[in-house]
Amino acid sequence: MKIVAVLGSPRSKSNSSALARTILDRAGALGAETHEFVLNKLDFKGCQACETCKTKLDHCVLKDDLAPVLEAVKGADAVILASPNYFGEVSGQFKSFFDRTYSYLNPNFSSRLEPGKTSVFIFAQGQTDVSLYADVPPRYEMWLKRYGFGRNFLLRMNGPRPEDSVSKRTDLIAQAEEIAEKLVTS
Repeated sequence: MKIVAVLGSPRSKSNSSALARTILDRAGALGAETHEFVLNKLDFKGCQACETCKTKLDHCVLKDDLAPVLEAVKGADAVILASPNYFGEVSGQFKSFFDRTYSYLNPNFSSRLEPGKTSVFIFAQGQTDVSLYADVPPRYEMWLKRYGFGRNFLLRMNGPRPEDSVSKRTDLIAQAEEIAEKLVTS
């Protein structure tokens, strides 16, 4: 079992990253091979809309720090996608990464990925009302399903906003560990 985490927060001790790392730690303890990519530490561009991935290549033409991330996602059994809520959406770093996953689609918009992968979408917001921004995760899940992800888990954190406040949320830690066990054992 290979699990890759793509961390979209620019903060090193962000809540979304902490939840992702909780899943990685538990899955690793259960025998999974895990790897994380911190997008904010990488030098990359967003999609250039060049269409080369549809006309000449079966992958993104850009050769930057995101190329190995895109390849790792292709080879993973499960992918953890984590982002904070920035102005009612994922972070800019995460959005630029996700736009580049356009290269996972064939010219007819069928998926180039092997079907049956599992995703975990982590979305952390400082806003305490969890009903706000509830439209964000389903938009990403729609694309993940189109890419062939068969199982999709959602883990949302709402308030408070300080770094590492997730450590006080035993309910979310327990959910993250439960998701890790489901990734590895089923």
